[in-house]
Amino acid sequence: MNTKNETINVRQGWSKFRMADEIIELIEPNSSLNLGIGMPTLIAERMPREKRVFIHSENGVLGVSGRPTRQTVSPTLINAGKETISIGPGASFFDSALSFGMIRGGHIDMCVLGGMEVDCAGNLANWMIPGKKVTGMGGAMDLVNGAKQIIVMLTHFSKDGDVKLVKQCSLPLTGKAVVDLVVTDLGIFRPAMTHFVVEKMADGIGLDDLGPRDLFFA
Repeated sequence: MNTKNETINVRQGWSKFRMADEIIELIEPNSSLNLGIGMPTLIAERMPREKRVFIHSENGVLGVSGRPTRQTVSPTLINAGKETISIGPGASFFDSALSFGMIRGGHIDMCVLGGMEVDCAGNLANWMIPGKKVTGMGGAMDLVNGAKQIIVMLTHFSKDGDVKLVKQCSLPLTGKAVVDLVVTDLGIFRPAMTHFVVEKMADGIGLDDLGPRDLFFA
């Protein structure tokens, strides 16, 4: 079948806020969590306080708590994507050496990253497209190997209509066999070496809407 996003326009799938909420449901209370730039930062804004999740930012913050108000915003209080943030009770600050020691030492329970491609072997490409301007990989390569669980949050289709969940990544890899789950606007998927297992689909979405039929199995 055509893999282009021709039928999804009439099936809206999940909003980015619903995607964030679906991921929040997967996060254990009292765990440590790192969020990549872009859509994953929505999770900090929507995280229920009662879950007591400690959000880590690799520039040296533990205890991120969503966005500041106009009255509380500070230009020096930012996350790794240089966005202004607020902090919760008990937050702490430290240098990059300690921050990456936490990551590389296996002290981050979960990381949610954006992505350009994920393949069915769990490989992730999320840091560059050859020939285009690169802002840098940040801490992604450390995070995919240091965090205990990796969830990738992305739109199911690119702007060109190509499926981002593929048989084999064609872009430069961030990490090999590192992805545990993928959450898109069409559902939740688990890499299973030769295909993706469909853990959950958005309302009104069927298997034929996901892409190549031999790549997705419920």
